[in-house]
Amino acid sequence: MTLTGKQKRYLKGLAHSLKPVVQIGDKGLTPSVIASIQTELERHELIKIRANSDNGMRPKKEAPQIAAAVDASLVGAIGRMVTLYKRRAQDAKISLP
Repeated sequence: MTLTGKQKRYLKGLAHSLKPVVQIGDKGLTPSVIASIQTELERHELIKIRANSDNGMRPKKEAPQIAAAVDASLVGAIGRMVTLYKRRAQDAKISLP
């Protein structure tokens, strides 16, 4: 799903107070991390992911690959934080403008 600028701004506003629910550790983007991201997206729709600074990963550069791996929309990537959105098939709580 491609987000418009207005939708991204809206989601960034919602995500501002969120804490990261998934952390990417020293081993990088492993299959278990991808599974955790998918689980949290199903649970919350909008999540933040934090990358460990020691793993050499550049979240801003690799954020599109992370979003593609879990079939989610990239809301933003700042520093070591990546924000993703994936609308639930049923019982969606977030309605986009």
